[in-house]
Amino acid sequence: MGIEALERVGQGGEQQQRGVQVFWRVVREAVLLATLFLVYSAGRQIAARHTGSAFGHAHEVLSFQNWLHLPNEATIQHWALQFPHLVEGANLYYASVHAPLTAAVLLWLSIWRPKAYSHVRWTMVSLTGLALIGHIAFPLAPPRMMPGFVDTGLRFGQSVYGPEHTGGPANQFAAMPSLHVGWAALIALSMILITRSRWRWLWLLHPIITFGVVVMTGNHYWLDGIVALLLLAASLPFLLRSGLHADKPHSRNSVPPRKVLK
Repeated sequence: MGIEALERVGQGGEQQQRGVQVFWRVVREAVLLATLFLVYSAGRQIAARHTGSAFGHAHEVLSFQNWLHLPNEATIQHWALQFPHLVEGANLYYASVHAPLTAAVLLWLSIWRPKAYSHVRWTMVSLTGLALIGHIAFPLAPPRMMPGFVDTGLRFGQSVYGPEHTGGPANQFAAMPSLHVGWAALIALSMILITRSRWRWLWLLHPIITFGVVVMTGNHYWLDGIVALLLLAASLPFLLRSGLHADKPHSRNSVPPRKVLK
């Protein structure tokens, strides 16, 4: 009985130590990601000073999409506007799911899959850095600013940007590429590769819905999402390098592999 009690005390000490390590790892990663986000935001603001060609680029994108025979975003949007609740749901998804879901997945990975998390983190850094180059080199007015389109956020009182196209904390001309689509695809791919649940394939719904939402709400063109997926493909070596499956999840009922004396 005495040895069993010592075993329980030892296990409790190990769990407490593991909890402290997890806490400081999460704090460290939160500080790192916050710093990277501030750098990215500063880059977007720099890009916002060079938006004189944004509307010209928008006409070029629309012409190129017509040449590719991609579905017309304005036609899709006007069809969707016949169903106000659908558009309101799309506005809500655009504003409320992108950042919180990404943060929640990163938090979960940092706690339960720390080795895989580093792969996802550096893939996201690569994707976001490449996207920032696109924002600076190719300022682009989103569809909702173009003739024939509707700003669904303003129409239904759900806009995250407001009526002004310039000013404010967000650079509204950073439409190319779409990080909504890029991050959603990365999160889905990561969870499919890292987890083992038979339900993990449902993560594919997130980028599919996100792509539809950004088009329906007039925030992005098809090409914005396509380019984001291409940049993600270019960043995949960070995700797929060795060690992605090095984490060994702990089972709730597992017994530590130690020698037990009786």
